[in-house]
Amino acid sequence: MSREQLSIAELLPSLDSSELQEAEQVRAAVNQHLRGAVLSCLVEYYLDSSSSQAVLLLSSIREPHHKALLEKLNESLSRPGSRLGAVTLLGHLIRKQPPWVHHISHSPLLSSLLRCLKTDTDVVFLITGVLVLITLLPMIPQAGKQHIYDFFDVFGRLASWSYKNIGHLPVVQLVHLHAGVYSLFHRLYGMFPCNFISYLRLHYSMKENLDTFQEVVKPMLEHVRVHPELVTGTQDYELDPSR
Repeated sequence: MSREQLSIAELLPSLDSSELQEAEQVRAAVNQHLRGAVLSCLVEYYLDSSSSQAVLLLSSIREPHHKALLEKLNESLSRPGSRLGAVTLLGHLIRKQPPWVHHISHSPLLSSLLRCLKTDTDVVFLITGVLVLITLLPMIPQAGKQHIYDFFDVFGRLASWSYKNIGHLPVVQLVHLHAGVYSLFHRLYGMFPCNFISYLRLHYSMKENLDTFQEVVKPMLEHVRVHPELVTGTQDYELDPSR
């Protein structure tokens, strides 16, 4: 990190200063050098402070600097101590729909997020992560061809995990997780109805998954209409990038 970059990194705590002129000057200085080491420092600053100003600056990044941001987020997601902060930051960023958001579809960050959702046991992370995935899916429809079974496995895992942890976690957390799983069900059914129904049929035909089906998944199915694509579409067509 150059001396200039170092001095800017040292100014980051002033982003949220109550002195408006000072905060504006720092934002302008950071924005001029928002790449490389300064970008990395800004992500770390958010992880430490949850700064809304850091989110605004990071959401203003333009290509090709998004690559460094996605790499830093992926690195942060791989560290247990910063995992929740990283997925929270990712959620804030994608909700602002930056022009580079579609690049997440072929970034290691997506694979890391899916892996964490399939293995993590921190309920707050799971609630946050599934909401991020629900928001992200319509922005990266091209990822379906590569990751569709990962998406389905996340649903299956969270449906089972939420059911098996009834009585072991605070009710309010389980309610939020169930709401997230229900929203993911609707997202996957809406985007990939033929493939998703095929997955549900196969996955819940297994004896060990029957209880989860009866208690969690069947009530979801009872509250959706028949998707037109189940009549006119095919599994291959759903994954066609030209669709």
